[in-house]
Amino acid sequence: MIKEEKVDKSEIVLKLENLTKRFGDLTAVNNINLEVHRGETIGLVGPNGAGKTTTIKMIAKILRPNSGRILIRSNHSELQDLNKISRTISQIGFLIDIPAFYNMTAYQLLRYFANLQNYPKNKINQRIDELLERFKLSEWKYKPVKTFSKGMTQKIGIIQALIHDPEIIILDEPQTGLDPLARVEIRKYIRELQSLGKTIFVASHMLYEISEVCDKIALINYGSIIGFDTVENLALTLKTSELNCVLLEPIKPSELEPLINLLTERLDPYLDKDLDPMVSKIPVKYYPEQQGLKIFYDGRNESKGDILKTLIKEFESDFTVISFTQPRTSQLERVYAEMVKDNDSKEKNILNKEV
Repeated sequence: MIKEEKVDKSEIVLKLENLTKRFGDLTAVNNINLEVHRGETIGLVGPNGAGKTTTIKMIAKILRPNSGRILIRSNHSELQDLNKISRTISQIGFLIDIPAFYNMTAYQLLRYFANLQNYPKNKINQRIDELLERFKLSEWKYKPVKTFSKGMTQKIGIIQALIHDPEIIILDEPQTGLDPLARVEIRKYIRELQSLGKTIFVASHMLYEISEVCDKIALINYGSIIGFDTVENLALTLKTSELNCVLLEPIKPSELEPLINLLTERLDPYLDKDLDPMVSKIPVKYYPEQQGLKIFYDGRNESKGDILKTLIKEFESDFTVISFTQPRTSQLERVYAEMVKDNDSKEKNILNKEV
């Protein structure tokens, strides 16, 4: 049984100050500022090429920034400039992009990384067995890693990042190559690490995975942070909020139109009065393939509660509600899309002024 640890989340353990990285004329990371507190799980979200991996490679000291600083705290000491530390701090574990390993067995590889990070020699074998079992790779312990599938190789990459039990864990696209069941297992393990008070930094373009495990989300576009907050606070920037309501039985086609009209009438006080037609032309929609309703409302918590009461009490004879949720993933997708659009507009205005 995992024992949860209390941590001081006011303590900054990783800080990026005006971090910039250029490759010739391309600015891959543009003046990024970010603070990660002890025990937090931060998601760095953006499409391929947005600057996520470049940022992580600078933290891992694989790349050097052109300007700016990376500050890191080790053993509750003062924040230190990473580039002035002679070696990578052993309290950090890294999974960098898609890992590639030497032609060794899983055991040889993990023992090598454990020794490299000065993990106690008398505990290495136990630690290897524990993690291989946790990731369902025990039977592959003495098999060459070159024979592993892409998903298995990714799991070994995650294990090597965790082998020395680091306080700070930085994962770049940890779900790459994993099947749906393995993704669920990884999310579960990240939550276990959270309960142990670990500080976790996850870069990904998979919004569902990020929204499920992260305390805060940093949205990155063309190398710049365009938003940084909790999913809930980021969602406050949306012009439209939505609710998903799954029904026990499908609505009959002959009953659909009058029922939607009645729902729209009864829920009118809580619906979005300025609904963006690019999102939806009507505030209450039915999706037969999902057997559910999508309701675009004013975003207030009080409205959410009143909508649920109305659906259950006034429409009891029409349908049975079996799920009522505010989808974090679709919210995050829309937040990101809107922020990217706004950021692109600002960039164009700046360029037009300069021309």
